[in-house]
This record gives sequence, structure tokens and C-alpha cells, in this order.
Amino acid sequence: MYARGMSQRDIADTVEDIYGFEISHDTISAITGRVIETADEWQDRPLKKFYTFLFADCLYVSVRKEMETKNLAVYVILGYDVNGVKDILGLWIGGAEGKHYWMQIFDEIKARGVEDVLFISMDGVSGLEEGARSIFKDAVVQRCIVHLVRNSIRYIPSKDYKAYTAQLKTSSLKAAEAEFERFKQAWSQYPGAIDVWVRNWQHVEQLFNYGSAVRRVMYTANSIEAVNPSFRKVTKKGSFPSGDAVRKALYLRITELYKKWKGRPVSNWALVRNQLSMDDKIQSRILKNEDL
Repeated sequence: MYARGMSQRDIADTVEDIYGFEISHDTISAITGRVIETADEWQDRPLKKFYTFLFADCLYVSVRKEMETKNLAVYVILGYDVNGVKDILGLWIGGAEGKHYWMQIFDEIKARGVEDVLFISMDGVSGLEEGARSIFKDAVVQRCIVHLVRNSIRYIPSKDYKAYTAQLKTSSLKAAEAEFERFKQAWSQYPGAIDVWVRNWQHVEQLFNYGSAVRRVMYTANSIEAVNPSFRKVTKKGSFPSGDAVRKALYLRITELYKKWKGRPVSNWALVRNQLSMDDKIQSRILKNEDL
């Protein structure tokens, strides 16, 4: 109940209405206070030294402050360890979106023990790529291709969506390079759409350095986007009274996700792991850390 940003009076009234007995404000305060203590312990916990994939994203929540309501940014990082097991590394609330704030976040997870990351997937959040590279220099930072498609079709009339997206499909780098030239000519009347791909072509090219199973993991931010709807079930209820109320709500939702995941590897992980091992440099990094 308190996870939805309810006041102590709201919680007391709800308990009395549902269960037929009163609960003191001191008791409510103690319960909710313990949640934030546990959330703080979780946020500060040591992390693993090595992650194969990190997925970074940002969502916004409404918070009431004095006489106004404002939106606060919530930054989320989801990780896959060497065994393909998912974990949410942390939540960061507030701060101006940009390179320096992301640098602080990645610096924090490094201070909590992370030494090496293979891939960092993102949806184009401002400053994320520069912030990530400044801390984890060996990580491959991958723009979400699904988001690039969405960004580019904003410039395409709806009647042409099907033909446009059909021409984006390819199976190899050689085919992609050849098709890209034809693509630019075929859709030259929509320079905005073409520019999205010109500016981000390196993120298409680098996908083909890896096997198809690895590409399916790294080319999209769907992994973290599958987490965000769970968060939005809580945040859509209305404005929160404080940033701490947001952290309580999202932390409790994370504990539910952990129960759902049950510490199991993600689907098809054995094939992903085998394809990663085909790259000698990646394999040496994995072997160095796989027992951790």
C-alpha cells in the first residue's frame, strides 16, 4: 500500500477499512522506514566483478514537492552475469540527464566491484554512451536497433511503413553494406530517416562481429523494457510524496521480479555463451571471471 506513495493517513484508513482495526502512525512509520533501510542496503551491496551484458534505461515519475509537481528521472541498469542470470544493479533518482550523470552511475557500480563489462545496450539516452565508455573502456556500447527503427519511421508516411521496414532487414554485414547504399537512394526523399541510420551506422556494423544469438541479445533494449512495465504499474498510480517513496515502491517491485526470475539463466543462454567463446579476446575475459 505504502508502495504507491500513500500518506500515513491513507495507509491507516485503508488498513482499518480492509481489516477492521486501527494502526498507529508510529507503526506505519517503522514499517515504511524499514523498507527504505533495506532498499539502501540493496543499493549499496557489492556487485559481481564481471557482467556479460548491461542494459541501461531511464523512466520518469511524478513527485509532489511543496506546492508543485515535478518529474524526476529514474535510471535503471539491468545486468546479465557470466551465467546469464539477471540482476538489477541499482536505481538512481534525479540528476540532469547527460554524460556526467551517467559517468557518476557507472563510477558507482565500478566502486561496488564491477571490473569488466562486455556489452552495454542502450536506447540512445543522452550522454549514456560517453559516460559508459569513460568508465568501462573495453565495453562495446550498442544502440538499440528497435529504437533506431522507431526514430527513423517518424519521417516516413504510414503508407510506406511496410516497404521501408522490409528494406531494413539483412543477414550479413556485406549484404547490409550493399543494401544500405540502395536504401539511401530508394528513400532519399526522406532525409530525416536516412540521417538516423547514417549517424548510427557503426551500431549496425558492429552487430555482425558476433553470432546471431549474441546479436539477438545486444541489438535491442527489450530486456530492460520488459522490466519497466512492472515499474510503471506502480508509478502510474499518481504523484509520489518524495523521492524516498519512489525508491520504496520500485524496490518492492524489484523483490517481486527476483522471485519471478528465480535466479535462472535467460532463455537460450548456452548458445549465447558458446558464440561469445568463439572470440578469443572475449573468451579470455570470460575465463578470467567465470568462477566469480
